[in-house]
Amino acid sequence: MMDVLASLPAILLVALVASASPGPATLAIATTAMARGAGPAMRLAAGVLTGSLFWSISAAAGLAALALQYGWMIETVRVIGGLYLLWLAFKAARAAWRGGMTQTGIAVDRGAYRRGLLLHLTNPKAYLFFGALYAMILSPETQAGGLAIVVAAVGAQSAVVFLGYAVLFSRAGPRAFYRRAARTIHGVSALAFAGLGFSVLAQRLT
Repeated sequence: MMDVLASLPAILLVALVASASPGPATLAIATTAMARGAGPAMRLAAGVLTGSLFWSISAAAGLAALALQYGWMIETVRVIGGLYLLWLAFKAARAAWRGGMTQTGIAVDRGAYRRGLLLHLTNPKAYLFFGALYAMILSPETQAGGLAIVVAAVGAQSAVVFLGYAVLFSRAGPRAFYRRAARTIHGVSALAFAGLGFSVLAQRLT
């Protein structure tokens, strides 16, 4: 267990960079927070966090290594994830066309948790990221207790990041900026989601 815990600072640093960097999840949380406020954004962030914990626990249990032996599983996740990102791009583009003040697929109160969950469950890079992350410490000698501590620590850190984004971007300043630049924000979001979606669909993950 001591070997696993000794690796914890490095693992948390890598996970922090991955979770806090701009991506589909953080973009959706920030846009929802600016458009609809902290409540919907935190529910969406909770969905993202649930998806993150699912992949984290799955990778720690060795399911990621098993899935890599069956390429069709990753390919299925990749296609579904790419199509879902394109759907988000369409919804954001429609919001930009309407001026940005209407409900969109990433900024609606109802179903925010479900959208966050789907966003992360259909992200094949999140799946592979956790597999690579735990490969740093997994070995036949790894004890379940130490691994559980690592999973819990990574999950707690992810909660701070995702919920922190929801609170930060729901403050008065970001929301005032959204009201002034809603059309541009949703336009940029549409381009970002479309770019990510096409990238996922075009890239064969190995």
